[in-house]
Amino acid sequence: MSELDRLIAELCPDGVDYVSLGEVCKKIYSGRNKLRSDSGQYSIYGSTGVIGYSDTFSYEQDAVLVARVGANCGYVHLATGCYDVSDNTLIIEPCEDLYDLKFAYYQLTNMNLNQYAKGGGQPLITAGQLKAFKILVPPLPIQREIVRILDNFTELTAELTAELTARRKQYEHYRNELLTFDDHVPMVTLGDIATDMYRGSGIKRDEVTATGTPCVRYGEIYTTYNIWFDTCVSHTQTGSKTFGHGDILFAITGESVVEIAKSCVYMGHEKCFAGGDIVVMKHNQNPKYVSYALSTTNAQAQKSKGKVKSKVVHSSIPALKKIAIPIPSLEEQERIVAMLDRFDALTTNITSGLPSEIDARQKQYEYYRDKLLTFKEADA
Repeated sequence: MSELDRLIAELCPDGVDYVSLGEVCKKIYSGRNKLRSDSGQYSIYGSTGVIGYSDTFSYEQDAVLVARVGANCGYVHLATGCYDVSDNTLIIEPCEDLYDLKFAYYQLTNMNLNQYAKGGGQPLITAGQLKAFKILVPPLPIQREIVRILDNFTELTAELTAELTARRKQYEHYRNELLTFDDHVPMVTLGDIATDMYRGSGIKRDEVTATGTPCVRYGEIYTTYNIWFDTCVSHTQTGSKTFGHGDILFAITGESVVEIAKSCVYMGHEKCFAGGDIVVMKHNQNPKYVSYALSTTNAQAQKSKGKVKSKVVHSSIPALKKIAIPIPSLEEQERIVAMLDRFDALTTNITSGLPSEIDARQKQYEYYRDKLLTFKEADA
């Protein structure tokens, strides 16, 4: 028998009673308005979490925060130490002898409070609503044992995430170092190495189908594909501009100057259609080498010279042709690709390595959180 099972058998063998959230909390109220964000040491919380820092603070008691209005309505945060809170966020102060702070955080997170928001364009949860919420609150020893178990899950996930972040930084540094050469390797513009460069043609959302010819829409370059890919996630029955094995794809429209003209290389062997706002580049270099070279800090700085128009960032074929990357011999390109592929597999392959481990642990944590926070209701 686990410690949790023992505690349940001892302290609440017949189940747990429902109580209102207001009964086990000292206060539930809104934060302050007109907070000034500067370079101070104290966190300012808003509906999305920490939104800034201040030299002053208004709160120093640990509390659970719930976004009360807007798109993030119902999102739960945990605030400790000294901090401030904007008025779009509710502050929940549990009664320490009834409701453990971390247990409250886990329980309210698991409740998906957004589903209780009222209003259309501006969802809203009020302090009165929260106070009236009925919840099952087991005895404190059980709450604390559940917190201990869930903390172990979150700590493991945090450690894996930190490891992945470190590996990615290491990979990016290593990639930049490998792709930085002495003067004996020439810097060559894409215009000089491209054998052809052309734009795709528009593929509308409703023209994407479950079957048909593989295709790529420009948004997928930002959200789905990394350095290289060999299988398209989308298909279509229409299209006119094709790309094939080894071709580089650029997304020339985006929302961020930092990411504009993100590129990837297609390593599959089917004929595919390129959607609008994609530029296809054909060449005779090592495909993966060119894609790696275009992902370096230096190359991205050159891509980021896109023009902003109506809050959208654009690039173009003439702008892309001016980007210069180092072009060593094909043998050297192949050697560099082999080394970078090993790092890339560790950090970005969702079927192996750290990312899939983090994903598995997160799903395991959510499963056990739901199980641990589900109690038998006591008979009325």
